[in-house]
Amino acid sequence: MTAAAQARRPIVLASAPGAGIYAGPGWWRELVAAARAAVPAAQSAALLDCGDEPGAALAAIRAGVEAVVFTGRADVARRLAEIARGHGVRFATMRPAVALDLSQQFFVSGEAVRRCCADLLASLPPIC
Repeated sequence: MTAAAQARRPIVLASAPGAGIYAGPGWWRELVAAARAAVPAAQSAALLDCGDEPGAALAAIRAGVEAVVFTGRADVARRLAEIARGHGVRFATMRPAVALDLSQQFFVSGEAVRRCCADLLASLPPIC
């Protein structure tokens, strides 16, 4: 978030695949809120991946997360998308492409993670 604010670039925070199933929407909502509170100048969108589990996606929608990714059956996805619209929650059936996976950076310093993020943001083309 700090690197995004310094670069004046919006970012997408995407949970780990299936995190909505094993960690739940409350955890994700609070994690995103804490990150945004820590760096209010950063612009971000946040997606909770609920895998192919409709119950997890429905729980995330009801919990008011910003956006949900559901990769299950198309008929179920259509119904969940309707419910999400009614709750003002964005709904996707595919995860976005990964630009940077920080799971490999878990044990490095915060400064090293910030540099890694800053390098990536600096390498991207300008946003119109």
